[in-house]
Amino acid sequence: MPCGSSEKNSESRCCHPLATPFSADGLRASVAMLLPVKAPPSPPVDVAEALKAGWLELWYQQKIDAHTLAPRGAEALIRLRHPAWGVVPPASFIPDDKDPQFKGLSEFVIGRALEDWHYFVGQYGPVDISINLPISFLKNPASVSGLCRQIPDHPAFGGLIVEIKSSDIIHNLDLAIDVAKRMRFHNIAISIDNVGVDWPSFAELSSFPFTEIKVDREYITGCADNRLKQTVCRSILELADRYGARTVAKGVETRSDLVATHEMGFDLAQGYLFGKPANAKKFARATLSRPVTALA
Repeated sequence: MPCGSSEKNSESRCCHPLATPFSADGLRASVAMLLPVKAPPSPPVDVAEALKAGWLELWYQQKIDAHTLAPRGAEALIRLRHPAWGVVPPASFIPDDKDPQFKGLSEFVIGRALEDWHYFVGQYGPVDISINLPISFLKNPASVSGLCRQIPDHPAFGGLIVEIKSSDIIHNLDLAIDVAKRMRFHNIAISIDNVGVDWPSFAELSSFPFTEIKVDREYITGCADNRLKQTVCRSILELADRYGARTVAKGVETRSDLVATHEMGFDLAQGYLFGKPANAKKFARATLSRPVTALA
């Protein structure tokens, strides 16, 4: 007898208790789309002011093993919490990498990420962290040396990953290769970020000191139903396999895309399917203290 029958005994056998229809976070997310979008600050927030006032934060987004769903580290993403504007998107405060303030911004990211690593290892265990830096950082020998000196001398430290945009590495290939080789002696690896149709630029390198290739979310989101995106992904996966680099699928937002990245052979997956970025303490409580359940 189907659910909804008037007979009480039959109803008790086939109808299960309903879960709570919404959580506080879910309700906020649902209502958010109905509210007017705030315009970004104008003029953009001054980075020097933000650094001095302590408005900058690092938020973390988890990386997941695409085969086992085990946690495999996190990417640190910079955010700004303005006293009047609230959380400000990076586009409204990150300067051009030629701006003199970019050096201070990069130093903040490095210092805070390593500070957060010590927090993670003390409370939950070691977490592999990746940070984003501009190519201009690599062009400054003093900055690179300073980064190498800050690496923790701790038996649990597995290394730091520095993500550099693919387009920047392509235009500064010799520099990036040289710095990547030198930094590996200090337990620092370079990841090539946002790789897409520009992948052939890396196809004929005689030396490939880069540890990781991250595929641009443009080719991951919706890839389950898009053969062209899958073709680009498979070409990048073949490139990575040739050089022994691991691969990360960015922008995984649906279960079908996760299954597709798994079947194509990606090593790691990253995206909203596993949770949105959060500050260090919220990230630790939400992800480091419980297992991943994206496929449940």
